Amino acid sequence: MATRYYISLKDPKKARGSDSDLSFSANGADAFASQLQEALGSDSLFKRWRDAQPDPDGVDASLGATDPGATVKGEQHDLQIDLIVVTSIPGSVFKHRLRLLAGSAWELRDVSAA
Repeated sequence: MATRYYISLKDPKKARGSDSDLSFSANGADAFASQLQEALGSDSLFKRWRDAQPDPDGVDASLGATDPGATVKGEQHDLQIDLIVVTSIPGSVFKHRLRLLAGSAWELRDVSAA
């Protein structure tokens, strides 16, 4: 079952994870949306993160879940960017990906069934 997440990046310049190899490099709503959609639709971000862990083989494989049908729409509102995400990825995995990409500079505004 798909879920719709409403995410806000109040200060997009600060929406960067602690590891620059894994974090957003985007500027602008469309670029943020595209990078998040790629992170949900493929396992490339997960693999890069897993390979950087002290025990890659010990990483919970469920964190690598993907949803090739995930969609992300970005909207610019003055300096703030809002992302509307529809995905079937479990919430804990979704939040993990966002922390890798944006650190703590994101806010979950609402969640609903899609």
